Amino acid sequence: MLPNLDHVAEIIREVAARELVPKFTTLTAEDVGEKTPGDFVTAVDLAMERALADALVPLIPGSLVVGEEAVHDDRGILNLLTGDAPVWVLDPLDGTGNFAQGLPIVAVIVALVIKGETVAGWIYDPLSQRMAIASKGEGAYMGSRKLQVVRPAEDRSLNGSIYGRFVRTSEPYQRIWGRGRGALGNVFNARCVGQEYLARLKGRMHFGVYTRMNPWDHAAGILLHQEAGGVARMGDGSNYRPAERGYVCLLTPDEDLWHTMHEQLIKPAMAADAAQAKQ
Repeated sequence: MLPNLDHVAEIIREVAARELVPKFTTLTAEDVGEKTPGDFVTAVDLAMERALADALVPLIPGSLVVGEEAVHDDRGILNLLTGDAPVWVLDPLDGTGNFAQGLPIVAVIVALVIKGETVAGWIYDPLSQRMAIASKGEGAYMGSRKLQVVRPAEDRSLNGSIYGRFVRTSEPYQRIWGRGRGALGNVFNARCVGQEYLARLKGRMHFGVYTRMNPWDHAAGILLHQEAGGVARMGDGSNYRPAERGYVCLLTPDEDLWHTMHEQLIKPAMAADAAQAKQ
């Protein structure tokens, strides 16, 4: 049985109000470090992860935690996603680089995974206080509003995010988007996937291509996208699962656009990358 979704949302709000919001634009040099060059971590990431874990685990006795910061120290923690115990998957501060620079493009992402499947997800913008919530088979909501992804009438009005060097350097990417807005619209990467998922749920963005399938980034967002009527599948056409890193994932508002982008961008980019790997 799932915990009360609104109670989890309130915990996320309370923890963010206490540990995250007061630190926005007030971080000191001592509060910011790097896990690897260019991959920032702050005191807020660490405090948020500890506080969320402490508050969420008691809601489901025997549940475990896979948090982004803990996995950095011990990648074996990812194996918990294939076990029988319920797992809270936490991105305590998505968009850390933005946060460290005082840019208000951040999110808190929480997913609940049971037996390898995402059954509930929450994405919270702690600065605007927008919260999107979904549970499997029950739709996606922001407050009382049921969310529905949309596709504009003209493909040139599409907006989306595309990550992955092998995708962005591919011939089809350069042909379609190399000069800015192309036949399939415009590409904009926010450096915060949580905000990109929220934008798609609000109808302000429409598609996404991701190649770093960390579960803390995508487990909640993919569930929310699907529960809002969208399509999300891996590059080989298989369904996303949090325990599988995968190669590339494509999200669109409908099947037609998924197949169009898969044929015009994903398949040729994957083929070119595979051919280069053999050289």
